[in-house]
Amino acid sequence: MRVLALDVGDARIGLAISDPNGQVAVPLRVLRRRLLEADIAEIVGLATQEEVETLVVGLPLSLDGTAGHQAEHVQEFVGHLQAATDLPIVLWDERLSTAQAERLLQMAPPRSRKARAEQDALAAAIILQGYLDSGQGGARGLASE
Repeated sequence: MRVLALDVGDARIGLAISDPNGQVAVPLRVLRRRLLEADIAEIVGLATQEEVETLVVGLPLSLDGTAGHQAEHVQEFVGHLQAATDLPIVLWDERLSTAQAERLLQMAPPRSRKARAEQDALAAAIILQGYLDSGQGGARGLASE
């Protein structure tokens, strides 16, 4: 079961994909945001190309678990994505995934200017690995609307 994860931001979308068995998450790449329709088409095309069965989208909740401004933007994006695909979409509580990715990159050897983009793809992989480790659901999974 192949799963594609998205870390949706205003300027970039970090992408990560699972191995074919759905056990290991791997950072894939970063999609620079353009027009909504183009972003959605690229994600749906990638999902088709990679034979993805499920999409996992990180939902940036506040530390207290409430949905703030950015979470609302992500939910709106997911609504557009769901209208463009029949794939199941799981919203996944991504609290602290970006901070965790940043810490991991700081421990690595010095990197080029691509470090910020790598952070977005790594954050998507952290989101995806949490989802995969949960047994495809778990306490932190959230139903998509």
